[in-house]
Amino acid sequence: MGRTQLLGDYTGSRRRVIQWGIMQGIGLTLLLAALAWGASGLPHLGIVGPLVLAIILGMAWRATVGVGDGMTAGIAFSSQKLLRLGIILLGMRLDWRDLVHAGPQVAAMAVIHVMFTLTVVALLARRFGVGDRLGLLTACGTAICGAAAVAAIAPQAKATPEETAIAAAIAAIWGTVFTVAYTLLYPVLGLTAGAYGIFSGATLHEVAHAIAASAVAGQEAVDLAVVAKLSRVALLVPVALLVGLRARRAVCSEAGANSGAQVQAERSPIPVPWFILSFLAMSGLHTWGIIPAAAAGYMVTASYLLMAMAMAGLGLNVRLSAFRRQGMKPLAASLLGSVLLALLGYVLIYGFGLSNL
Repeated sequence: MGRTQLLGDYTGSRRRVIQWGIMQGIGLTLLLAALAWGASGLPHLGIVGPLVLAIILGMAWRATVGVGDGMTAGIAFSSQKLLRLGIILLGMRLDWRDLVHAGPQVAAMAVIHVMFTLTVVALLARRFGVGDRLGLLTACGTAICGAAAVAAIAPQAKATPEETAIAAAIAAIWGTVFTVAYTLLYPVLGLTAGAYGIFSGATLHEVAHAIAASAVAGQEAVDLAVVAKLSRVALLVPVALLVGLRARRAVCSEAGANSGAQVQAERSPIPVPWFILSFLAMSGLHTWGIIPAAAAGYMVTASYLLMAMAMAGLGLNVRLSAFRRQGMKPLAASLLGSVLLALLGYVLIYGFGLSNL
């Protein structure tokens, strides 16, 4: 047997080993996503949701079983490529007509809430000594739509998988806590079912949190909560663009005295989040009725499965020691931001004349 043939056999065998490792990594994220999906149907776990449970299961798997080096590429594929596909398909949940019918007050509340929360949480995180990327992701998760927003903004912010997973977990923790608190406080808030639904959707972190909290007030509250929540989700697009511009300026600033590097950075294209724009395009297809309702429902389900696989992949990249080391300060910043967001939302419900809706 010649040297060339031996080299060819080794290369082919090595390629098969790598491919098998990638398949194992993807398969592991699929397994954890399926377990999270099933667990979310159990009593009391529906509030948490499959995305959060997938992160937790991923972290638990790494801490107990561990992750082989060969699986890293497959896990990265799930946490990056499949995540973007999931976000694109999530556009099938957004119907722009619902936002228009909700009226300008709901849209105004969404803009005010997102701007306020992004600013407050980012400033608090910086004051507490949190890194810029982690602070920004924590602010986006608190302000827009929890884990999905964190995952969507992370590529624009050049965040690490560990930072992404920590920020997503923080949004999930407080979203779940506030969901329970809203449910307990509903009888004493003095809001009608419709007003309470808007309040829930306008201030809670995830779509699942808004639905779970508003369910105590009936179907009308749930419907309005989803509309108010999706008004904030729609702002994911401009926020992602702004974050991309901010990251580009940071690159230019770091180039500093190196004039050649600075010119090259300034001439580099503005990072356009094409998967976010595709999300917007998918919502347009749904709004215009081009995609049948049944097919749109299946696509939304597929979206959450893909994002759960991505969240599992992110969880598999997080060490519990790292969360204890890096997560406590942004956890506090998100808590304070969430409290202030809830208070602002309650004030605006009355300020915009929605208390008797």
